[in-house]
Amino acid sequence: MPDHSEVSPESAFVGRKLNLSTAELKDMARRLRRHVITMVATAGSGHPGGSLSAADVVVALYFRVLRHNSENPQWLDRDRFILSKGHAAPILYAALAEAGYFPVAELATLRKLDSRLQGHAEAGLTPGVEMSSGSLGMGLSFAIGIALAARLNSRTYGTYALLSDGECEEGQTWEAALSAAHFKLDNLTAIVDCNGMQLSGWTRDIMNLEPFVQKWQAFGWHTIDIDGHDIDQILCACQEAKKTKGRPTVIVARTVKGKGVSFMENNVAFHGKAPTRVEAERALKELE
Repeated sequence: MPDHSEVSPESAFVGRKLNLSTAELKDMARRLRRHVITMVATAGSGHPGGSLSAADVVVALYFRVLRHNSENPQWLDRDRFILSKGHAAPILYAALAEAGYFPVAELATLRKLDSRLQGHAEAGLTPGVEMSSGSLGMGLSFAIGIALAARLNSRTYGTYALLSDGECEEGQTWEAALSAAHFKLDNLTAIVDCNGMQLSGWTRDIMNLEPFVQKWQAFGWHTIDIDGHDIDQILCACQEAKKTKGRPTVIVARTVKGKGVSFMENNVAFHGKAPTRVEAERALKELE
């Protein structure tokens, strides 16, 4: 029997079409946003706002940037994606389903008993999930461990960690930022879904992070500041990160919480509240 753990990069994209054009990526982002609305509304609970804001970044990663193989989720040289902002699990599940890790129909089981799709992603339970999430602030530290392992084991995979701006208020994030720069982890890219809101309001009012980009620069990171809903900017930033040597890269993706649904955009109420049936129908109509 062949050892499928050593799949070549050329054969990393199998089954589903994962190298989408920019137009196709935009269509996929809209599809994933529809999945998020349907999943959370069906479950009656969940976090739509931060899932919708991260949709374009997640789509660009899973359908253009990352080397991965849904038919062999444990391929040793797959790129690793770490969802540090674990409450945005619905957008990760939607991407994994569309990429072929499990049936799209399974998305309807979000947050149900015995489902593989829990409220926060769980490694070992859901195919394609690299880290169990819950408490915020841990993902960058976890990603550093993976990036260091790649170096020690002479592996070529890249590691990508998606953080929220709210969790960047936590000290562990900045301890991790120091470590990544100290170890010159140029195989690590952090992406901050900088939607400006958190559980109880605007981040600037709760714990102002600005000047945000300059903080990362001071910690020794290569920084890229982009519109997190512009697919071309996301793709260019990821290419720049791959070419950057000698230090880690952070992409500050400026986004809108609840992006794509008018009454959810910049509405803190939908940080962790499911839409009603009527609201879900309206949202889906807007996302057609």
